[in-house]
Amino acid sequence: MERRWFWKLKLSSLGFMLCLILMIDACNASIHEYRNEAFKPQSNAFFFHGGSEGLYASKVVDSSSDSHVKGKSFIRFESVTFVRTKESASKQNEMQQSTGMVEAIILEVKDRTRIGASFLKSDVICCTRNLSEDGQCTAGEVVIRKNPDNPNWPRRIKTSFNGKDEEAKMESETIEIKSSGMYYLYFMFCNPELKGTLIKGRTDWRNPDGYLPGKMAPLMTFYGLMSLAYLVLGLAWFLRFVQYWKDIIQLHYHITAVIALGMCEMAVWYFEYVNFNSTGTRPMGITLWAVTFSSVKKTLCRLLLLVVSMGFGVVKPTLGGITPKVFLLGGVYFMASEALELVENLGNINDFSGKAKLFLVLPVAFLDSCFILWIFSSLSKTLEKLQMRRNMAKLELYRKFTNSLAVSVLLSVAWIGFELYFNATDPLSELWQIAWVIPAFWTLLAYALLAVICVLWAPSSNPTRYAYSEETGDDFDEESIALTSGTLKVSGDTAAMREFNNGLAEDLEEDKRE
Repeated sequence: MERRWFWKLKLSSLGFMLCLILMIDACNASIHEYRNEAFKPQSNAFFFHGGSEGLYASKVVDSSSDSHVKGKSFIRFESVTFVRTKESASKQNEMQQSTGMVEAIILEVKDRTRIGASFLKSDVICCTRNLSEDGQCTAGEVVIRKNPDNPNWPRRIKTSFNGKDEEAKMESETIEIKSSGMYYLYFMFCNPELKGTLIKGRTDWRNPDGYLPGKMAPLMTFYGLMSLAYLVLGLAWFLRFVQYWKDIIQLHYHITAVIALGMCEMAVWYFEYVNFNSTGTRPMGITLWAVTFSSVKKTLCRLLLLVVSMGFGVVKPTLGGITPKVFLLGGVYFMASEALELVENLGNINDFSGKAKLFLVLPVAFLDSCFILWIFSSLSKTLEKLQMRRNMAKLELYRKFTNSLAVSVLLSVAWIGFELYFNATDPLSELWQIAWVIPAFWTLLAYALLAVICVLWAPSSNPTRYAYSEETGDDFDEESIALTSGTLKVSGDTAAMREFNNGLAEDLEEDKRE
């Protein structure tokens, strides 16, 4: 019955993943591709968001036009083409050189108020005739107030349609980044006759050390260090495992599986980031493996915490009739987590829909809440059972585990509050240089909890201190049996046997209820 549940969940999970992958376009990340995408109206202008990334300043000063020089940071325009409608092109004079203009505007986020006429107490973006007559701007162009400290920024690149041509190709140009910041790229036009114009082509964004976006670059080093941390933990666990292999219980195999998945997850993420950094693209195969390892490890970590809290292998040998419910919760969590990770890592980095993300975040948050409630509810029952049976060794073990889990929950709640505050106060990613610590915290917390479990349930020469004892039903503490001249006291033996029978009846009744 349990195997049937498992295979049903596995097949449904695979089908769900395949459907989701087919629905998502591959992410090109630092190479932003535009595939006949439309401009949106805003005030008296039309705009298209071409990308946004945190970029560090170039490490080398090189006047050459070679953008492949190591240490240079840049934004490069590659084959960017604007396509207007046939109706718009037919209205133009064939002999006229410029019959419509599109502007590419690159700005640092701190200069966002310099785009448009807000400094003139007007909400228009494009220069009007009245503003032009006052000498504030040029009619038909986007109003840009130059930065007095850096007169070349915000940067404007113009591209014009000729005569009745339907296409206008932008000249290949590389814009070097000389100061660190969050940069935005917008394509805009002011002529209403160009309504319906589409954009195609691509732009390449590069940091001094590679193509990784600025907010993701520190994660490559972090995942490399975490791979080493999991390797150290795995090596220590393996040595202990081999040393006491005769006293291994089933729970130890579960812990081993989680450690192995953690090592694979961190290693795959590291190599995925290395590949991303060197090529500027994220191959779906590597990213899919990384996402799947991450989702499987998250699911198994939560299931491990749950079954440990239920006393599996310590208070009772099996989970009884509740096993299908545990598998069901784990399967549903895996699918929800996989969906969120796939869309976040295979979707477009800067154009990801907030509503779509919220739609996928809510189920994961709800299932995490279910895990937390179930874990602490099970812990409460396990502690109560151990206290009633006066099994002091295991009671102390579970108290330490409960305290560790409580601390992790408090840290999680505090960090969620910080994350909400961080996102609410920084909607434009101005604090992009420290954004990497948010996902890094959850990875560190999961590692810390796993390390705590490894220490508490480490293999030893005395497995009875936490293993389920079949002979005694695990209903009384071995240390509490009084021995006098090598013979058990009759009263103590009678009490222990009565407690043993009561414990067995209690376990059977609990399994029936579950």
